[in-house]
Amino acid sequence: MTVPRIVIVGAGFAGYGTARRLERTLRPAEAAISLVAPFGYTLYQPLLPEVACGTLDPRAIAGPLHRLLHRTRFVPGTALGVDLRERTVTVSKIDGDQTTLRYDRLVLCPGSVTRTFDIPGLKEHGHGMKNLAEAVYLRDHVIAQLELAAATHDPEERAARLGFIVVGGGYSGVETTANLQLLTYKALRRFPRLDPALLSWTLLDIAPKLLPELGARLGEVAMMTLRRRGVDVRLGVSLEQLDAHSARLTDGRTLPCHTLIWTAGVKPSPVVATLDAPTEKGRLVVGADLRLAGFPEVIALGDAAAVPNVVKGGGAICPPTAQHATRQARVAAANVAAGLHGRPARRYAHRDLGMVVDLGGTQAVARTFGTSLTGPLAQALARGYHLSTLPGYRTKARVLAQWGLHAVGGDDLIRMGFLDTRTGVPVDLGHTVAATV
Repeated sequence: MTVPRIVIVGAGFAGYGTARRLERTLRPAEAAISLVAPFGYTLYQPLLPEVACGTLDPRAIAGPLHRLLHRTRFVPGTALGVDLRERTVTVSKIDGDQTTLRYDRLVLCPGSVTRTFDIPGLKEHGHGMKNLAEAVYLRDHVIAQLELAAATHDPEERAARLGFIVVGGGYSGVETTANLQLLTYKALRRFPRLDPALLSWTLLDIAPKLLPELGARLGEVAMMTLRRRGVDVRLGVSLEQLDAHSARLTDGRTLPCHTLIWTAGVKPSPVVATLDAPTEKGRLVVGADLRLAGFPEVIALGDAAAVPNVVKGGGAICPPTAQHATRQARVAAANVAAGLHGRPARRYAHRDLGMVVDLGGTQAVARTFGTSLTGPLAQALARGYHLSTLPGYRTKARVLAQWGLHAVGGDDLIRMGFLDTRTGVPVDLGHTVAATV
């Protein structure tokens, strides 16, 4: 008999977690597992802001698939489309060639991409913060702005280079603002020609509250912490137009700016739209067992799936968070194995454990099991949670060691000369071309 073929699309929390558990659950003769992903690592995205600010080395949050997975065949590429009736996945490999993978069981968890709007100048001049390349590039870019501001005698250019804007008041936007603002504030000690009063950080969000997921009190604490550091938090405001030197906001103001970071939401990977299946807000509609209606051999989870939240009820779906993706992976692996062995499938049910938000330094806010924490205690909880969920012992050891080293030695403000992630050529930071949003 032919060994059943299991194809997993995506190597994030959901995809890597499913593959890892399937390797533990199934014997080698029971299934052939393939994993499709563009990079040979699983990325721990919650710590991307710490890579951007230089607290962590990029490799510290990238768990190598070749080391973490032992029986899974890695296919380096991106899924372009899925044919549910033919049971095939079309993949564009990293060398540009296309291949077709046939499956008996499909686990679809391609993750999400940055959601943008048709705002003039955003794609040309905006910066994303969704992947490792963007985080490393952003650090190079921010440090370069300080160096160029110190080198110029033009007050308008200096103001623009020291003007930083982040759009998006969610988890990613707040952490990115907090960590990079702290980096630039401390870095000004190395640039005595720069007046610290010229440094400008602005956080925009169209919503009336910051971090609504944390509740009104913790959102207010986070906002006041940022404002005490000098961050201009503007709610009910967003971006209207962007050019190389300034940003016009929806409240009519124009701010000098050479750096705008876009973190205002995500949307499911484009491959989801290729399936002839119902969606909700772009996410595949699945049952509580993660299976696609009419196609029990297909399981979808993570950011790409609208998984019913059976704990909340009332038609609610699970939010696209790492916490849910990690735990859905356990159910996904169990249900793939159950399908192969003729056993009934499990339902996914998980009570939210809470949320932690790193505000840089010793500051953080956290909500866990109904308890609100702030300051160093929340920061300790945040770091403890990250250490417990990082993939692999080597990754945990690297992150812990680098936290300690950074606390003792600080930042060296070294630019890596990173390439523009959009053009693939060295960036002229004097006339900056943004990384892909």
